Amino acid sequence: MDRKDQLIVAVDTETYDEAARLIEQLAGHLNWYKIGSKLFTREGPRVCDLVKQAGGKLFLDLKYHDIPNTVHGAVTSAMELDVSMLTLHASGGPDMLNQARKAVEEAGKPDVILVAVTVLTSFNADAFVSQFGSDRTPEDMVVALATIARESGMNGVVASARELRMIKERVGEDFVVVTPGIRLPDAGKDDQTRVVTPEAAIADGSDYLVVGRPIIAAPDPAAACQAIIERMNTV
Repeated sequence: MDRKDQLIVAVDTETYDEAARLIEQLAGHLNWYKIGSKLFTREGPRVCDLVKQAGGKLFLDLKYHDIPNTVHGAVTSAMELDVSMLTLHASGGPDMLNQARKAVEEAGKPDVILVAVTVLTSFNADAFVSQFGSDRTPEDMVVALATIARESGMNGVVASARELRMIKERVGEDFVVVTPGIRLPDAGKDDQTRVVTPEAAIADGSDYLVVGRPIIAAPDPAAACQAIIERMNTV
């Protein structure tokens, strides 16, 4: 796969105009743009049109998690936005995930990549055990949720690169893993705790890398994007 097609920029700007400027700066440097809940809630579906106008692929990251019928309706609506990838919470369970797959098939868009969120990368091991009262480690829970996701028609999962090899080995090498929490060696972690470098994620088998602040907060987002792709190309 072309490294340019493996990098996804998280368009986590505050406004439509900021998103428009960012996407214009990055046009031609990568193919994927992720629109998340903050920007989508503020600006609505019109921000998705910016991606289409730039000739990019839209990753709609709204992390659907509701009763099966509601999720079916939400995914059906998402298909009207010409999405190429979208997220759901694996913890919604098989019935919910199956309804998402059904909605994609009914829309005649079986190539849309459905990825399930496993354990958020903001959790460390202590916080995970404390909050959920679980005897499982975050890594074990990620693999368990990934298995449910695959059996329920998902193309892949969103997971930290630290669980990548476990997922590929236990769920399948062809199972897509989208990796957030990508940081350069000299960068801070911000609110992420389980982070890795671009080259480490690629080496471990990540299919897509999601990068936000290291690109959008850079003085020259296009140069930052290119620098990350160059690091990915070293693998």
